[in-house]
Amino acid sequence: QVSLYGGQVLSWRTDQGEELLFAIFKPPNPVRGGIPICFPQFGNRGALEHHGFARKKVWIIDDNPPPLQPNDSNGKSYVDLLLKPSEDDLKLWPHSFEFRLRVAITAEGNLAMVSRIRNINCKPFSFSIAYHTYFSISDINEVRVEGLETLDYLDNLCERERFTEQGDALTFESEVDRVYLSSSDVIAVFDHQRKRTFQIRKEGLPDVVVWNPWEKKAKAMADLGDEEYKQMLCVDGAAIEKPITLKPGEEWTGRLELSLIPSS
Repeated sequence: QVSLYGGQVLSWRTDQGEELLFAIFKPPNPVRGGIPICFPQFGNRGALEHHGFARKKVWIIDDNPPPLQPNDSNGKSYVDLLLKPSEDDLKLWPHSFEFRLRVAITAEGNLAMVSRIRNINCKPFSFSIAYHTYFSISDINEVRVEGLETLDYLDNLCERERFTEQGDALTFESEVDRVYLSSSDVIAVFDHQRKRTFQIRKEGLPDVVVWNPWEKKAKAMADLGDEEYKQMLCVDGAAIEKPITLKPGEEWTGRLELSLIPSS
């Protein structure tokens, strides 16, 4: 299920109907969860509103998108969305762009997302981007993330100070808000209790955000129940530390594919 508001994936289910994303619908608040797209800014790293404006804009269905690689179409059901800046957007961020997003389901049930961002300006611009994926998990204490070992990360709880990951796998005992840098293109989220693993494959997205607000922050969030932090974990494919710069007419492509693997 994809919303034109924000170009946001709201739901991704197995063929048995089991929901794989965490999302809360509490109007008039925006949906908390699913996969919001943070563009052209991540967090408060810039002059724009938190996580940029793309997640609060109405996208349109793109009936005639430029062709993608055959791999992005073959054996997939998909929808193509398009976002162009409004006059208000251009006052805040004076750069003309076209943001094309393909959201696809593969025959195996994987969720694939392809972003294409083109500079239709007469001057270069730079942006950050993240697919802010909220995974539905059994219990935050039962989950581990692999593929981040030995990487440097910026810790947003310590004023973005740089550290190096020491553990073999990332487990959770308190609030986490980190940007792992220059990661490999495959990350895994193991959920022991549900005996399943989410695999994240990415291209063009060197960084990985890992976030869970934990108890104290969850209580302060109007759109999150006091205990709901236990059932969610954000692991994002992203490009944050080194913003992407596009010259006039240039296009950037980023891909993310999420798959579910049963584990013993």
